[in-house]
Amino acid sequence: MNITIKKQAGDQKNIRQHFIFVTEQQWKEHGKPYQKSTGDQFSAKKEETFTTVSDNKVTFFIGLGNDPKDYEVQETAARFSWSFRNKIKSEPTQLTYLNQSNDNIKTVITGLFLGTYEYPFNSQHPFLAEHFQLICDADTYLPDTVQVEVMALCEGEFACREWLNKPQNHKKVHHLTQFLSEISEKYGLKKTVFNREECEKLGLGAFLSVNQGSAQDCAFTILQYNCGVADAKTIGLVGKCVLFDTGGISIKSSDNLHYMKSDMGGATAVIGALITAAERNLPVNIIAVLPVTDNAVSASAYVPSDVVRTYNGKTIEVINTDAEGRMTLADGLSYLAENYKTDIMIDLATLTGSSVRMFGGTCGALFTNDLSLGARLQEAGDRTNQRLWNMPMWDVWLDDFQSDVADFKNISLKPVGDCIVAAKFLEQFTGGHPSWAHLDIAGVAFGSVPYAKEKAATGYGVQLLINFMENIS
Repeated sequence: MNITIKKQAGDQKNIRQHFIFVTEQQWKEHGKPYQKSTGDQFSAKKEETFTTVSDNKVTFFIGLGNDPKDYEVQETAARFSWSFRNKIKSEPTQLTYLNQSNDNIKTVITGLFLGTYEYPFNSQHPFLAEHFQLICDADTYLPDTVQVEVMALCEGEFACREWLNKPQNHKKVHHLTQFLSEISEKYGLKKTVFNREECEKLGLGAFLSVNQGSAQDCAFTILQYNCGVADAKTIGLVGKCVLFDTGGISIKSSDNLHYMKSDMGGATAVIGALITAAERNLPVNIIAVLPVTDNAVSASAYVPSDVVRTYNGKTIEVINTDAEGRMTLADGLSYLAENYKTDIMIDLATLTGSSVRMFGGTCGALFTNDLSLGARLQEAGDRTNQRLWNMPMWDVWLDDFQSDVADFKNISLKPVGDCIVAAKFLEQFTGGHPSWAHLDIAGVAFGSVPYAKEKAATGYGVQLLINFMENIS
């Protein structure tokens, strides 16, 4: 991906394409020079678009509505980029954001390039062609910095979307392992992978119980990004990476079962954030744990009533094999907690239908034992519109997954509060880490998007994590 951004300079007569982003108030105050061509047909309402042609120059006016937040500007730019991909040309283009700061122009540019994504991503959008350039009405920011930051976010978020969108037969364990090897080599990440035999020796029994029904070997993967900055904070990330979830012996209904290719949404968010962080050289260290497997139905699959021993020595009675995500995360969290020193530990997972029924596609469910961490994650969610809502972690929920034959059951038998029970269950495998958060993103990682007819990857989690890490103190 190549992005060329230049400051406005010199003779603009040869520029034949112009994008003008403007709020309603700015249009009232500064739109007079353009009103001869637009008349009263444009008022800058949110996502209102008007096109004029004058002296062989095409001008696109894009409305931003009244007092938009940064994420709304980005979303409007992305939607314009996608909707007008067949009308815009691959040529030098002037970009104007009336009476706004350079940071706002950066937000517009980010949206324009995020809007170039389609599945499969093939770089065919006019903005990605060799002859496209943005010539910005700005004087002070460094174009190289903007290019790097925009490209880095696109690289990360597009990888997140691409891997979540892939059909099940195109993202087997060996496919993802190969990709993780490629990015590890590209960004200088330290990569460690444990196969089934090695996981048995390590005692990753909860993770292996999910994998035992699969025809594929597993890949318990650890990726480490070292920023090289003294005293940098270390963030531990665990992403649920169930490549496809049949439900196992507790098999899911066939309705919408094809969407279960999205059950690795936590892992793709972590992978995307890791790529963006490495591209931007963020001054944080990241340890990412990805327990890679599928949840299959076979003669060797784990069954309800099985009791398995986890990495931290606790035992789990399997009540429902479709609660496989918390099984893989239990060992992922335990392994991270016992083998690495981290300042903050966050896991992300498309974990429960309970969170979907509660929040739909509006936000993820946040659970944490650290109110300060929770507040910072919510602030990052508000800034990026990848929102989170804080949920209770009261000990009263512990009783709901006590077992007669093991330390814990993997679900509660009550028909309420499963996302809370799942979070409380996971807390038992954090090694008492004082600053841990669990993000249940089942309703927001995969949903309605402009580029697809059906549900597809939203990219949720990448901008949230990057914004959080950029503002960490």
